[in-house]
Amino acid sequence: MKFYDKVIQSKLFLEKNTQIKPKVGIILGSGLGSLVDDIEVEASIGYDLIPYFPKSSLEGHAGNLVFGKLGLYDVMVMQGRFHFYEGFEMKEVTYPIFVMKEMGVTHLLITNACGGINPDFTPGDLMIIDDFINGVGTNPLHGPNDARLGVRFPDMSDPYNSELRQVARDVAHDLKIDYKEGIYAFFQGPYYETRAEIKMYGRLGADAIGMSTVPETIVSNYLGLKTLGISVITNMATGLRDGAHSHQEVVEIANKASLALVKWVKAILESDQL
Repeated sequence: MKFYDKVIQSKLFLEKNTQIKPKVGIILGSGLGSLVDDIEVEASIGYDLIPYFPKSSLEGHAGNLVFGKLGLYDVMVMQGRFHFYEGFEMKEVTYPIFVMKEMGVTHLLITNACGGINPDFTPGDLMIIDDFINGVGTNPLHGPNDARLGVRFPDMSDPYNSELRQVARDVAHDLKIDYKEGIYAFFQGPYYETRAEIKMYGRLGADAIGMSTVPETIVSNYLGLKTLGISVITNMATGLRDGAHSHQEVVEIANKASLALVKWVKAILESDQL
């Protein structure tokens, strides 16, 4: 079965199991699943039940597709994401974004937990993503193009929509939420980067680095979705910190920072600017 036909089959299954017609899609990163507690949930569907959906068992990722209302908008939320380092193909990593588009989503909010490269950052900081660096030698659009989904050569001049970034700034100002802005670099993982690699990415202009988000951003722009990215800086990158890295630390810091992130996201969706 062709990729497009699989996406349609997933869509048809979901439409039978929810009455929600989502406008906003949300991807929740490691330790950030608590946002679901603030959603008026209409349906929560395990990834393992959805035809052709990938399956992930990573700690900190619940593995549910949640439909409901948050703020002024009907939402479709990935409570846990897929990663290239898990062995998935790029098309599998981004498969849910294609399904979101077919379900009616027009705006995508991507969150992640990541490491800080900018020395002005500290763990617990929130960062609006301004742009990205793809540090992996492939991307989800590699291979034949299906014109039913998008154009062969999509534009990436404003991958994180400038209007949505301004909405996020305005809301943060009103709520007195401190935030940073910066460039996110995508690293394949699953090992944490070396000192030399962090030094290289810093010289390339990266402010933060992580193992997700960029594939989804590429596809969301390909599909014409207005996209906003917010990172939680959970640790300083190798060479900028004392001691070894651990995924447990990442999840713990993300859980603490999620209080401010949830407040921010809720307020963005309570505005009428989307």
